[in-house]
Amino acid sequence: MFTLRLGSPPTAGHDGVVADTIDPIPSPESAEQATAVVADDASTPSNDRAPTTGGRRRIDRGLLIVSAVIALGLVLVARGLLIGVTGDDRVDLPATVESVVPVPDAEQALAQTNVFVDLAPGYTGVLIVDGVELDTVDLSSLQDSLTDPGEQISVPPVTVFEPGNSTLTFTPSAAAEIERFEPGIHRVTVVHWPIAEGRERARSFTWQFNVV
Repeated sequence: MFTLRLGSPPTAGHDGVVADTIDPIPSPESAEQATAVVADDASTPSNDRAPTTGGRRRIDRGLLIVSAVIALGLVLVARGLLIGVTGDDRVDLPATVESVVPVPDAEQALAQTNVFVDLAPGYTGVLIVDGVELDTVDLSSLQDSLTDPGEQISVPPVTVFEPGNSTLTFTPSAAAEIERFEPGIHRVTVVHWPIAEGRERARSFTWQFNVV
């Protein structure tokens, strides 16, 4: 004998309990609330978004100061280069004279300063100091006069010409025609000419310096 139970049996694999929290069909009120939330999220600015100034950009004071310091430094460097120009660069030397010492218009030359002229290759010459032409000796002739190896060259107190470098050098001394340069302005003229052509083709360059 069996008992017949009325009603549909539970579906296989289902515990027969239905959650009451699922709302398969949202009510109109719920839809309106969801739309309002989305609209609020869209109108709220993100914290990561850069703020807008709505106009002119603000000047970075630190960057402005650094730029001013760099510009000032460039000006000082340029000024130093202009001031540091030597006398040879400030005076137009002829193509046949490469450099002279003391520099033209020197204001603080010493009493025992050397007079030095670097001529173009292949040139020789003489020095005229304060109107006096100084004797000149060729260094190669002094070297040729040596008899013993290692013997020291005795240089007379005159203008010395070095043919290998095409230079003229005079050093004031007690034995020289000019013992020392007195304070004041001194004038030097270098008369020079091509060795192969002789003094008949000579030209000259004059400058002055001041001894303190």
